[in-house]
Amino acid sequence: QVQFVESGGGLVQPGGSLRISCVASGSLDYKATGWFRQAPGKEHEGVACINIDGTTSYEDAGKGRFTATRDQVKNTMYLQMATLKPEDTGAYFCGGCGADYSPANWGQGTQVTVAS
Repeated sequence: QVQFVESGGGLVQPGGSLRISCVASGSLDYKATGWFRQAPGKEHEGVACINIDGTTSYEDAGKGRFTATRDQVKNTMYLQMATLKPEDTGAYFCGGCGADYSPANWGQGTQVTVAS
């Protein structure tokens, strides 16, 4: 099983940008991988899923402001977030999505806090 480790979170002012990263312990080839987040007191929600064919699907949480990419040579994924809002605050996780969904393989997450 491929394990994931997220990093790069921090404190950002509203309207700011941040890029977070995720390193996988193995190949991302032939896997759908994406980003999830959990706001305080809420359930996990999907943000973006990079499909096996390379296309990316965005959930409402990430649509229009977030861009998910991956480097299959480095087994690394990125989430570029722009125009951040306080409601984007939460722990961000990466891992398999769609048919490869497996939260047991997520890392500890990386905390993103949007506040002035």
